[in-house]
Amino acid sequence: MEAIPSWLTQFPVILFLLTFLSHPIAAEELLKGFIATPDSSVSSFQPLLNDSVGNYSLGFLRVDRTQLALAVIHVPSQEQLWIAGKSPLARWSSQTRLSFNGSLVISDSHTGVLWSSYTDGSRVRLSNTSNLLIEMVGDTTPLILWQSFDFPYNTLMETQIFTSAMTLVSSNGMYSMKLGPDFIGFYSRFADNSDPGHLYYQHNPMEAKARVLKGQGPIRAMLNPDGFLGLYQNGSTPVDLQSFSTFQQPGTGSRRLRLETDGNLIGYYWTRSSWIVDFKQIPNLCDLPSSCGPYGLCQPGKGCSCVDNRTDYSSGRCGTSGGDFCGKKHGVLRRTGVELPNKEIMAYTIMSSLEKCERVCEENCTCWGAVYSNTSGFCYTIDYPIQTVVEVLDVTKAGYFKVREGARKDNKVVGLWIGLGLLCGLVLILGGVVLYKREKRGVKGYVEEEGVNGGVGPYKNLGSESFKSIELSERWRKQ
Repeated sequence: MEAIPSWLTQFPVILFLLTFLSHPIAAEELLKGFIATPDSSVSSFQPLLNDSVGNYSLGFLRVDRTQLALAVIHVPSQEQLWIAGKSPLARWSSQTRLSFNGSLVISDSHTGVLWSSYTDGSRVRLSNTSNLLIEMVGDTTPLILWQSFDFPYNTLMETQIFTSAMTLVSSNGMYSMKLGPDFIGFYSRFADNSDPGHLYYQHNPMEAKARVLKGQGPIRAMLNPDGFLGLYQNGSTPVDLQSFSTFQQPGTGSRRLRLETDGNLIGYYWTRSSWIVDFKQIPNLCDLPSSCGPYGLCQPGKGCSCVDNRTDYSSGRCGTSGGDFCGKKHGVLRRTGVELPNKEIMAYTIMSSLEKCERVCEENCTCWGAVYSNTSGFCYTIDYPIQTVVEVLDVTKAGYFKVREGARKDNKVVGLWIGLGLLCGLVLILGGVVLYKREKRGVKGYVEEEGVNGGVGPYKNLGSESFKSIELSERWRKQ
């Protein structure tokens, strides 16, 4: 579009009409024959379809500048609520188009169809709850052929029913949420294991008002507008109710639940100006599966550090994860006073000693580590890359963790650079002090001080005490 002459800016109505013609307002329904392509001038979101009140919009979402996702967003906050398919994403190109011919289709002239609803409807509509609907309109009530609420991404909205056939997936692809026969399960994909992954958290119904009955059908979950996440089996009486902070408080704000990139399910409430946190499935930081990252140590009430005290957590990296130890040399890291954040739902074996617990893991090249309790004899073996462990005061609980050779070298290099950085900083500070004294006391004062046998006092050895509870030894797997 050509630049608008400056004199036209004196006429707001004309300017509005020109802007409207160049960027039309999104429709409230899409009919057969609809076609849209990405606008190269749009930097973030190109609306195509709105709900009747303008709270939600379907359109092209620009991803990493060159890619495109068909998404539903919350207009006031620009929060993404749903996307069509997970991958591959289309290109932000004039060769990409969205069409409706009974099916809603994203296609590319080079690669063909990237996503389709596979329907034969007569219109597309967006409800006031953000549900994208493909309907067959006739003489009677419109028939819903397809709805986005049946294919959630990482978010659940009010009144959206979540069933055992559905999965929530965090935007980084690391975590997922599914319904079991009588529980909500949260799973991680720290390793290339089969679906659904490693169970790291489980919520079981309290069954205060109704009981889960075997053979009576699967359970389902729903975010209730009154401010709670309910689990149901038959009828409208919940078998479990998790209330939010705004439970049964009057208001017209909307609610949503999102599985975040840290593995937590967070509830949000819209206050007409912003989203506030209203609920956390996992309230404590140290109960999250990897709150401090691989080989991280979560200290309740304090924050994060590294299992290996010699690695500074401020570097943002305590260790590396992935693969296994089959046919590879590795080191061993031991630490007392640690436990797993999800030990309540992990399988264990009772063993008579820590050494036997360690040996079971050492002899299995797919085992990453083990945590042992001297008082109970419980031995938990870890068959996935080491993530965050929790610090406890009980020193009878001990951890045994395999460490890649490359990871140890990387940590040493990181520690070396941190040490050099601190040393350089100390030199600069001392140099600044000397220069300051020269300027302040003059040449005479400086000459007098040069004759004094002074210097910097002794420094405190901060390293010796910090290694008492940690042992780092080399162990190579016997061939």
